[in-house]
Amino acid sequence: MKTIQKALAFLGLLSLCALFIYALQDPPTDENFEKKIINDYNVYALQVPQNLNFAGEPLPLEDPDIYERMDRELLVNTYWQSNGLLMFKRAHKYFPIIEPILKKNGIPDDFKYLAVIESGLVNVVSPAGARGIWQIMPATAKENGLEVNDNVDERYNLEKSTEVACQYLLKSKQQLGSWTLAAAAYNAGNAGVSRRLNDQMVTDYYDLLLGEETGRYIFRIVALKEILSHPTKYGFNFREKDLYNTVPTYKVGVDTAVADFAKFAKHFNINYKILKIHNPWLREPFLNNASRKQYYIEIPKKGAYPKY
Repeated sequence: MKTIQKALAFLGLLSLCALFIYALQDPPTDENFEKKIINDYNVYALQVPQNLNFAGEPLPLEDPDIYERMDRELLVNTYWQSNGLLMFKRAHKYFPIIEPILKKNGIPDDFKYLAVIESGLVNVVSPAGARGIWQIMPATAKENGLEVNDNVDERYNLEKSTEVACQYLLKSKQQLGSWTLAAAAYNAGNAGVSRRLNDQMVTDYYDLLLGEETGRYIFRIVALKEILSHPTKYGFNFREKDLYNTVPTYKVGVDTAVADFAKFAKHFNINYKILKIHNPWLREPFLNNASRKQYYIEIPKKGAYPKY
């Protein structure tokens, strides 16, 4: 009997404690819910790292103008969280393709972040007509050996377009003297950057007065480099399995016309959509190839897609 009384007394005490704790909690009103959101989500001023550089060339952060412009890009890109997470995901997929091509051509690894700010690592089209991840204009593509027409546009071929970007950057570095200016010239053109340097009688990007886009260009690259290199420092949390991966493929040589890529895809146990995902440079559902040029078409390896 005493045991039962003690047990009942203990349960009564627990109930009183629960009621007391509940009484201390804020009632679930709209006002208190909003307070919780505010308290759980905080925006902080960021510390601009002191030794930022692009391709080994330091930013003069002791200059208050340079400091403020760098601070802006860090803030904008840190607190645009959805876009930031997408950049981490896509970088994991595409950097392994871009990095060895940059290295082979003697281009600093930092230039992979130029591709990030140019296109967000997707095949976009600019109002001026630039296309692909590297945003290459038609004339630049053709000057560097890429095929560009209604049937085939090799600006959408990541390996080939990265090679062209490398050649352009090497020429810019030779002409302008620094990797920073070469990167700026990727946005404004070699002639445009050279003219501004001469007109303003300076030799350094950070001394130039430039328009909005080119004036932010290097700072945006460096901000993305800093954030993508230090995710947890800037509040980005993800697991390895959350990132996108490169789908393994093999190349099939084609030196004839292809009348129907939907039928062509079926020969490799995939569909037309998957074929186009891996070969966005094929712009039409057929290949003319009157010249019998050798093309290499990417085919995903068996098992890369669950249905196939």
